[in-house]
Amino acid sequence: MSSPAQHLAASLVQSVDWLAIAPPTIAAVVGLVVLVADLFVAEHRKALLGWTSVAGLAAATLMLLPLLDGDSSTFCLTGDTAVCSYTADRFTLIIQFLVLGGALLAALLSVTALKDARKELPEGEYWFLLLSSAAGAALLPASRDLATLIVALEVASLPAFALVGLRHGDRKSSEAALKFFLSSVTATAVSLMGISFVYASTGTLYLTQVADRIRHVDGQLHTLAQTGVVLTLVGFAFKTAAVPFHFWVPDTYVGAPLPIAAYLSVIGKAVGFSGLILVTVVALPSYADVWGPALAALAALTMTVGNVGALRQQATRAYSAVRLLAWSSVGQAGYLLVPIAAAAYSGDAEKSIGSTVAYALMYGAVNLGAFAVAALVGRTNSLNRVSDYRGLYASSPLSALLLAFFLLCLAGLPPGIIGLFAKVTVFSAAVDAGLGWLAVIMAVNVVIALFYYLQWTALLFRAPEGEPEKHRVPAPLTAAIALTGALGIALSGAPELVLCFTDTALF
Repeated sequence: MSSPAQHLAASLVQSVDWLAIAPPTIAAVVGLVVLVADLFVAEHRKALLGWTSVAGLAAATLMLLPLLDGDSSTFCLTGDTAVCSYTADRFTLIIQFLVLGGALLAALLSVTALKDARKELPEGEYWFLLLSSAAGAALLPASRDLATLIVALEVASLPAFALVGLRHGDRKSSEAALKFFLSSVTATAVSLMGISFVYASTGTLYLTQVADRIRHVDGQLHTLAQTGVVLTLVGFAFKTAAVPFHFWVPDTYVGAPLPIAAYLSVIGKAVGFSGLILVTVVALPSYADVWGPALAALAALTMTVGNVGALRQQATRAYSAVRLLAWSSVGQAGYLLVPIAAAAYSGDAEKSIGSTVAYALMYGAVNLGAFAVAALVGRTNSLNRVSDYRGLYASSPLSALLLAFFLLCLAGLPPGIIGLFAKVTVFSAAVDAGLGWLAVIMAVNVVIALFYYLQWTALLFRAPEGEPEKHRVPAPLTAAIALTGALGIALSGAPELVLCFTDTALF
């Protein structure tokens, strides 16, 4: 006969769906393998660590395919299997594809960057930190309780701090990492306080239970719940680089190795926006009157400050190309916030969120492509100024054409049809939700952005000053540029596929 203690133990045992958690698990395991292997691999064979990491990220991305058949959940309450900590639904899979695919492209850029760094970057630690951050970023969109959400957020963020400051003897890199670290830790502390207030008000951390219980919070706890909502939003606003929590972005991108700047510009934003979506739309729909206006105001402020900051960049200033991309990414964050704000006013929140996810997919592909070409030019022009791109078409025609295509996508102009399509989708989400004033501000910002995107594009085809420099493109860099270019062109050829994919039952 079994004892009561055995019955209790059996009731607490949770089955684990290993297939559902495979993508982040593979990234984490490969990271550990690379860290240990670094102790035994000879110096002249360190490149194997990079290719192992690339293979691990490719395998993690491929493991998303078996999950397309249906939703999978694991780590569920034993008394209620509908309440789980990890869910691999369509929303999760799309964001995990963006995160792991983006990390894979950043890894391809890193293979070349580490070879060029000549031991300034320790390879074993670099790959371990990159894979650890990717594992946390892949875990976050699947998180369905606030504790797992914060843990995933920090697992994605903490290795990123180290990656920014990993370059030996580089003061600029160290300062960037310190600024990034202090700002992020402050934001995390604010988020944790907000989550503790939400927990005190509802007595649960599970998102679906929070959504049910926070509607019926006792009157005495109503102010506490509202304060918790606001503080939680502040923390995630930092992760998305929303104004006024954006001040770390330009210096961090300049101080970080260029592949890490590319990683932060896409994967960092995917982490922040997926967390923001889960907290607002899934956990706190009844507080839409609090987070809706706040996010709408943040969207307007973020896109305006970001585009004006990019407009003010001087072409001859050191690192102006990276700074322009950094400020541009702040402006793009404003566009990404628009549909999330619209979800508070729309009768169909899933459609609004689908617009954000569609825009994020477009932005991820073309922004990583722009950084890949910047990495190519940076190999012969270490200061990476916008003026260094003058006459790029004469020395590297294909790279120049692809960079022009990426910039036109970000601007929303043909032949970058996917950029135009994504902007129209976001614009229509604002109009459908009755946020006409926000749509007008967005239209004005799109016009502002046209100036600096077209100015940079025109520079690519001008006559070079002096003899044009030939840019030798290593195989990993070629693969990164080719993959992003092919994806951008394919999406421009059939942009409706993105919206069809993101419109279908995200949650």
